[in-house]
Amino acid sequence: MMACLLEAPLRISVLSEVTATSRHYVDRLFDPDPQNVLQGVIDMKNAVIGNNKQKANLIVLGAVPRLLYLLQQSSSSLELRTECAVVLGSLAMGTENNIKSLVDCHIIPALLQGLLCSDLIFIEACLRCLRTVFISPVTPVQLLYTDPTVIPHLMSLLSRSQHTQEYITQIFAHCCKTPEHQTVLFNHGAIQNIAPLLISPSYKVRMQALKCFSVLAYENAQVSMTLVNVLVDGEQLSQVFVRMMQRDKPIEMQLTAAKCLTYMCRAGAIRTDDNCIVLKTLPCLVRMCSKERLLEERVEGAETLAYLMEPDVELQRIASVTDHLVSMLADYFKYPSSVSAITDIKRLDHDLKHAHELRQAAFKLYASLGSNDEDIRKKITETENMMDRIVSGLSESSIKVRLAAVRCLHSLSRSVQQLRTSFHDHAVWKPLMKLLQNAPDEVLVMASSTLCNLLLEFSPSKEPILESGVIELLCSLTQSDSPALRVNGIWALMNMAFQADQKVKVEIVRALGTEQLFRLLSDPDTNVLMKTLGLLRNLLSTRPHIDQIMSSHGKQIMQAVTLILEGEHSIEVKEQTLCILANIADGNTAKELIMTNDDMLQKIKYYMGHSNVKLQLAATFCISNLIWNEEDGSQERQDKLREMGFVDILHKLTQASDPNLCDRAKTAMQQYLA
Repeated sequence: MMACLLEAPLRISVLSEVTATSRHYVDRLFDPDPQNVLQGVIDMKNAVIGNNKQKANLIVLGAVPRLLYLLQQSSSSLELRTECAVVLGSLAMGTENNIKSLVDCHIIPALLQGLLCSDLIFIEACLRCLRTVFISPVTPVQLLYTDPTVIPHLMSLLSRSQHTQEYITQIFAHCCKTPEHQTVLFNHGAIQNIAPLLISPSYKVRMQALKCFSVLAYENAQVSMTLVNVLVDGEQLSQVFVRMMQRDKPIEMQLTAAKCLTYMCRAGAIRTDDNCIVLKTLPCLVRMCSKERLLEERVEGAETLAYLMEPDVELQRIASVTDHLVSMLADYFKYPSSVSAITDIKRLDHDLKHAHELRQAAFKLYASLGSNDEDIRKKITETENMMDRIVSGLSESSIKVRLAAVRCLHSLSRSVQQLRTSFHDHAVWKPLMKLLQNAPDEVLVMASSTLCNLLLEFSPSKEPILESGVIELLCSLTQSDSPALRVNGIWALMNMAFQADQKVKVEIVRALGTEQLFRLLSDPDTNVLMKTLGLLRNLLSTRPHIDQIMSSHGKQIMQAVTLILEGEHSIEVKEQTLCILANIADGNTAKELIMTNDDMLQKIKYYMGHSNVKLQLAATFCISNLIWNEEDGSQERQDKLREMGFVDILHKLTQASDPNLCDRAKTAMQQYLA
């Protein structure tokens, strides 16, 4: 019992010791004599510089509301208000928790209000503190846009001094996160106001202005198109950026200028074959990938380069032969630290912790490089241990690395050559299947797209994929809310059913279930519908299969075909549906389902006379299969179709202007003559 009593006072005394030294600083803020208050704030400023513990204590003891009160009081002297802003700026330099406390005390509106004062020294102190608060990841950037008068006022303060230019552009660069933010800044004249700062005598101002342009131009055609026409001191803006990429400029500047030109190019404002892209931006970004560079420079360089050339095969080809880029990227897996940082133990530790970012960037860049060109893909897969690296990337703990690795795999899986060789040798499907078990949607979309490609080259001898439960997994994807996943699930099944043996087809129909198959045939997404029709067409591909599937599901399949042919669908959808009908007409017993269905025969007749040649061809194909001579009952079928007027239509089609249609009709007519 005694022990308990002893324990409590002990704790209190330790706490009071910690705060006793801090308390007198806070007490002095409440002194009735303004001179003492000012001296107290100045002493507090000197006490907190570089001392995180002291900062935390003062915040706990409630210094912030009092400092904000003094800062906002019109009776406070300008000197006192300025010193308060400086101390608050210093407290903000501490930990993220400090910033949270400051934001919770409504420091942002108080400082923004302070910017209405005319005194430059005070304005700069407020801006410096605002800058520190806004660049912290814990501050909601939206707070800059709450009051619509703030942005125009900040624009008007840009001309006051180099300090206001540096802090305001830094705030803009950090707080422009969405298309809405870009539009607000653009509409308030950001481009005209910030462009002249690119030739400021101050490096910090030039750098922050450059960062502003990179965030304003990102995926924004309006901004990018405007930037192309801006002149700075008589020189085109793009040329200013090119100058900033010269090798003698600081790396940060080269990289940010390259980002500006990359974003302008991707937004359609600069052509991909423009010299400033091909001869300047691309080589600059490749230089950033060298192992001389720091980890974050290599990451940003690779990611920006991947983004620049993603849609353009010519840039991919140029990059692949620039400075041995493909093998330079292999170093991303081997040397997380740059050559220059080897002596710095803190840096080494940092780089080991962030090495996964390098791997992610390398995978992204490989994916972009290999997305179109067969030779580049070959070059990538022949890089040392590349396939092993991708395979281990698929099971890394970082979701971003897994996503980038699967993007890389997807890019390489577009190559039939790679599917037959390196993919097969490394049993890539195993980690891919594992990745599909419970991944977030963006990973699922990429992984299932890759699986679609793997299943293209699928042959019955490659049983392992089948035995791994892939069919069940793909069927479950077809039930997803995401159209992209439904498409990929059904697409993979379609590829799997292509020229597959009966066992596989029966398994697909069983696992998918007829109910789900027909639900997909009325899917609102055209891509899903097309792939489902493709699956059905592949299932109904050889006579025994056609007869077997139609004997068990014929009624429903005919119903689905009727609905689609009667519905408002594209030519492609109707053509695919008529091709399915032609396959059914090729079955031995299945063709009776068409012959005994007069409504369906009338539809075929209608499409033989359609204005679109593709539909006429497919419909003529159906008739051709129904009247083929060598088969049982062909005579009765020919007679019935003659009575229904099909011979007259065929005769007319032998005069068709389209040579394919003309031939098809002649071939059919010969069945009657034989």
